[in-house]
Amino acid sequence: MPRYDFELFAGYHQFYLQDEPADGNLGDAWTEEASNRLLAVTPGIVGVGTVRNMDVLVTIDILDGEPRLDLARFDHVVECSLSIQSGRIVVAGCTDYFPDAARIDVTAGTYRVR
Repeated sequence: MPRYDFELFAGYHQFYLQDEPADGNLGDAWTEEASNRLLAVTPGIVGVGTVRNMDVLVTIDILDGEPRLDLARFDHVVECSLSIQSGRIVVAGCTDYFPDAARIDVTAGTYRVR
């Protein structure tokens, strides 16, 4: 199971996971409901909300199936799907310079983000 650890600046209380060529905009996706659940989605992009507007630690595990987790241990859990057609996930703070953002190579397909 590959694991990736990042420290990202969560400017505007968010960071992104996205298919590398995705050109959507999360501006309209951050509705009141999305802000409350700390998760905004648009085709090929997931915006993960944070409670801090500062550097945050992010761990991404790429799994073959659903992990065995005791969800009762967590205060807040959300999930969504993310289609990765290019085979590259970009991991970035929303103010990061996109060409320099971290990339994770994966098999193209649809992934579940939790």
